[in-house]
Amino acid sequence: MSEQIKDLAEMPREFLKDGTQFINRCTKPDKREFLKISQAVGVGFLVMGVIGYVVKLIHIPVNNILVGGA
Repeated sequence: MSEQIKDLAEMPREFLKDGTQFINRCTKPDKREFLKISQAVGVGFLVMGVIGYVVKLIHIPVNNILVGGA
């Protein structure tokens, strides 16, 4: 029983230690890295938009024709 209590008390300490190490290792992105991330996000938005447009333009009307426009 005593060992379980020790384990429960150790968890928050370990979590705080790991969290502090993580925060200390994190760095703010420089300009080049930020631009690269922004470009990747922009391409992702573009691709998802094209996929959505194609689905709306092609899939939905074809599905209505097949189903019968109920």
